[in-house]
Amino acid sequence: METLKSYNPASGEYIGEVRKTKLSEIESIVQKSQEAQINWADLTIDDRIKIIDKASKKVIKNKDKISGLLHREMGKSLRSAESEVLSCSYSIHTAQLVKNAIAPQVRSGHGIETIVNYTPLGVCAIISPWNYPVSMAHWMIIPALTAGNSVILKPSEETPLVAQAYVDALNEELPPNVLQIVQGGDEQGNELVVSDGVDFIGFTGSREVGKKIMSNAAGTLKRVILELGGKDSLIVLKDADIEQAARFAIANSLENAGQMCISTERIFVDATIADDFKRQLINYIQHYNRGANSDQPVIGPVINANQRKRILNQIQDALSKGANIIYRGAVYPEQYISPMILDNITDEMQIAKEETFGPIVCLSTFDNVEDAINSTNSTGFGLGGVVYGHKDAEKVALQLQVGMIGINGGAGGIGDTPWVGAKQSGYGYHGSPDGHRQFTQVQVITKR
Repeated sequence: METLKSYNPASGEYIGEVRKTKLSEIESIVQKSQEAQINWADLTIDDRIKIIDKASKKVIKNKDKISGLLHREMGKSLRSAESEVLSCSYSIHTAQLVKNAIAPQVRSGHGIETIVNYTPLGVCAIISPWNYPVSMAHWMIIPALTAGNSVILKPSEETPLVAQAYVDALNEELPPNVLQIVQGGDEQGNELVVSDGVDFIGFTGSREVGKKIMSNAAGTLKRVILELGGKDSLIVLKDADIEQAARFAIANSLENAGQMCISTERIFVDATIADDFKRQLINYIQHYNRGANSDQPVIGPVINANQRKRILNQIQDALSKGANIIYRGAVYPEQYISPMILDNITDEMQIAKEETFGPIVCLSTFDNVEDAINSTNSTGFGLGGVVYGHKDAEKVALQLQVGMIGINGGAGGIGDTPWVGAKQSGYGYHGSPDGHRQFTQVQVITKR
């Protein structure tokens, strides 16, 4: 029996293993999902929501087990892991928003009545990442189930144990085969992508894998939502609150050891305030310590050796092309990357163009804000961006070619707003009424 073995990225400790799904089994799993979906869709949406609410409460009931696995398997602090699991408690609210979004719309006049229905797509395959393995799966699973679809989750092979525990908790209440799990790597994911019985692919991960999924899904013209990478910039104008901007810069660069799609990966600061801003950056970054549990902010491990090598190569490339280190944390064990501030980052460096996904603060100064805007827009990414300042902040922000913009704060919206990227940071989106409707088929009925 082939298994996926899971190891603690902080220590290399063996945690456990799960059986790897055989490729020959996947078509049977899809067929079971198709059969379960028919009965699930026959329920009223209110009955589905009641079951989803009960299932999500099982996740919260199993919080200690699931968050403990998340902490050990992914490496984030136990506090962050618990917070991620507790985010599942908002399922009933999300489901109600989906219900409102997909309610039939009726238009009438001149003896004609048109009804716009939002019907289930069928089988939804969700391919989720390792950096937020519970919340990012949950964000797509709940709308998909609420809309009357069945779901097959293919989690990252880096975090199979926590994904299994999460699915097992939901399945204490969900009907059989409405939610199934496929364990494995790229091969298992691709089997779902090309399967004739899968109607929708929701993927969160790298741009490169997203392109492959989009290409392979074209054979059956599947609906896809691709939430891909980012290279988010922070632009600090001369009238910004320097302390607030520096605090945000450090927090958003180092959160989850920088392993976050909307991490601040490049900072542009007006040259007239650059020295003060750098002093504040160094002040705040010193509050971060290595470890998994602490009252202070912590830097967790990098998920694996390949990712660590990628980060180190980008740092070396930047140093060879003129960047310099203005702060470096203590020497950490090999599973970690010491938090670092790199100054004099220029556009020709890899670290200026490619997603880093590590605890590195990358700094450039500008005399003309147009240069910062042009550098931000020169990458193929366009997930989020942030501007700190007052007089011209909104004017600058609106010139950024990104899906989500923050002014004097993070880029995430309030309430039921889209989580959306521009350019090569995404295709389709979830969140908001329009996002929820992407888990459905629009059907127009006209009566005369």
